[in-house]
Amino acid sequence: MTAFIETYRGAASPWECDVTEHFTMAFYFDRIAQAEAAMAERLGLLDVLGAGGFRRRCDVRLAREQHAGSAFHIESGAIADDHVRFGHRVVDSVSGEPTTWFDSHWEGVAAPGRVDAMDWDGPQFPPRPEPPSLAGLIPTMAGRVQPGDLDEFGRIGLSGLVHKFSDAAVQFGAAIGLTADYIKTARRSFSAFELRLRIARMPALGEAYRIDTGLAHLGNTSLRYLHVMFDGRGQEVARVDRYGVQLDLDARRPAPLVPELRERAERLMLAMA
Repeated sequence: MTAFIETYRGAASPWECDVTEHFTMAFYFDRIAQAEAAMAERLGLLDVLGAGGFRRRCDVRLAREQHAGSAFHIESGAIADDHVRFGHRVVDSVSGEPTTWFDSHWEGVAAPGRVDAMDWDGPQFPPRPEPPSLAGLIPTMAGRVQPGDLDEFGRIGLSGLVHKFSDAAVQFGAAIGLTADYIKTARRSFSAFELRLRIARMPALGEAYRIDTGLAHLGNTSLRYLHVMFDGRGQEVARVDRYGVQLDLDARRPAPLVPELRERAERLMLAMA
């Protein structure tokens, strides 16, 4: 396989858009999960995907927004020949322009011998500094895995998992002053341009979890949210780094944090390595 193949085609529905007025991240992952299953089936790996039990990581770069009614499709390809690694690009079906890139690894899963890896023309994801301690995180989400969170294999799906992190982002945003009222009146919100998802395991139906969040970077307009999901025993099961900006919802441009929000954000900054 030496070229991208189409693995999904559809649209962004109005109910799949968020307070930032664009396609929400969890629904990107809903479509990527379908693209991954299509690739797995094509390579004879669908049973491996269905069984699960392996670590996963996915790096995402958003180049352009998708809004309610946007028509798009996904093109995918295998981009490694020593382990399972897929590259996906979300493409505007009208212009043909890639708008979002996903670099997805199944860690510890060997690629089938017939894989012909393609050249990856998507972005690179250099290492980022990590906090030496998670002691500064604050609680932002807790619950139990529900039937609506499950995927076609009967486990919490990528979309269900990322929905939890999105709720945590709303909670954390409110903690620094990006409340529902502020978003409505000031026309400002948080918009991610990069996301790094790391999954140690997928929680099961009925399993309790919690998410704690901290701020790992604060720039003039940019912020980095670090979300960590723990199981009922306190073991980490997944984490997300979410890099973004405060967005002017009318101009669709980054906007500086006002002093009051910046002061709150500084109090939630994590010590970084």
